Amino acid sequence: MSTIEKIIEQIDALRPIPKVAHKVLAIVEDPKSSASDLAEVVIYDQSLTANVLRLCNSPYYGLPRKVDSIQQAIAYMGMAKIAEMVLMKLGGDYLRAEHKGYDLREGDLWTHAVSSALIAREICEIKKAPNPHLIFTAALLKDIGKVILHTYVGEMFEEIFNLVEKEKITFREAEEKVIGIDHAELGARVAEKWQFSAKMVHIIRNHHLNGSWSEDDVETAIVYVADTICMMMGLGIGCDGLAYRFHTQVIQALDINDRDLQEIMANFAQKFHEVEHLVGME
Repeated sequence: MSTIEKIIEQIDALRPIPKVAHKVLAIVEDPKSSASDLAEVVIYDQSLTANVLRLCNSPYYGLPRKVDSIQQAIAYMGMAKIAEMVLMKLGGDYLRAEHKGYDLREGDLWTHAVSSALIAREICEIKKAPNPHLIFTAALLKDIGKVILHTYVGEMFEEIFNLVEKEKITFREAEEKVIGIDHAELGARVAEKWQFSAKMVHIIRNHHLNGSWSEDDVETAIVYVADTICMMMGLGIGCDGLAYRFHTQVIQALDINDRDLQEIMANFAQKFHEVEHLVGME
């Protein structure tokens, strides 16, 4: 069995993402859905219900009364906020561990994922982009391929790094040359296995703009820019963080100016503090 075949085989070993994630995403993307639709999905998952209520009742939010049902949580916090809590909790189950091959300590990949998602959401708000929840989730899960690939990167790191230095290529390109597949492609295959939408798969596969990119592909551009800003800010990056290309034309296509970037970075700390509770959830 070839190395690539062994890697692809490990996708089956990943615990499938719960169906509730798909249902939550479908509900928040459907303009006809209601708060009761979202509550109906979450209430049957005991762990999610407990964690959402715990967060809502934390001193950080300081709600005027104790929340003891998902319906009340949605009424106080709104559908979008509850949906994000659910998606971040589910994503964290896969990303929280240590990933030594990329020199990522326990929690680093999760920090980068959450940071990317929050910044992507901020860009969506500034630019009034379509499909904000799809973009948020794609930004959160874009590096899921690293969960599997980090072992192989660790074993072949010297060869990968030497190739980056010698040929002046990106870390992703060196991954592909040395291992036969890169983390973005592997992540897309995971997303396909988990039956995410074709658009979600496309964004994950191309989040480094490694394929052909057109200016009408706003969703992928936003996830790319969010990832780039995270790297600029040093948020949960590993040994590969500085070996990627910066595509200036994407910033220009999204019409993001220096003021926008400053606003995003200035608002980030407070927004990340809001989800630190989620990072610590068991």
